[in-house]
Amino acid sequence: MSDKAVETMSFEEAMAALEQVVGALERGEVPLEQSIALYERGAQLKAHCAKKLAEAEEKVDLIRAQEGRAVGTTPAEGM
Repeated sequence: MSDKAVETMSFEEAMAALEQVVGALERGEVPLEQSIALYERGAQLKAHCAKKLAEAEEKVDLIRAQEGRAVGTTPAEGM
């Protein structure tokens, strides 16, 4: 697993690292202390991914607003 600083990772890198963390924890092949460290890293990775997604959503909303399209809404069913 990469020891790269979470805040420098792209969304894709962070997701891949998070998948590795989850896999290692699910397999239960690591000692307790290492499991705790992995869990902490996983929490950091999850928060980083959530932040990156929120930033992407903001950019899409800005683009939609610039195009004069509705922002932050969903179309009614049947329309």
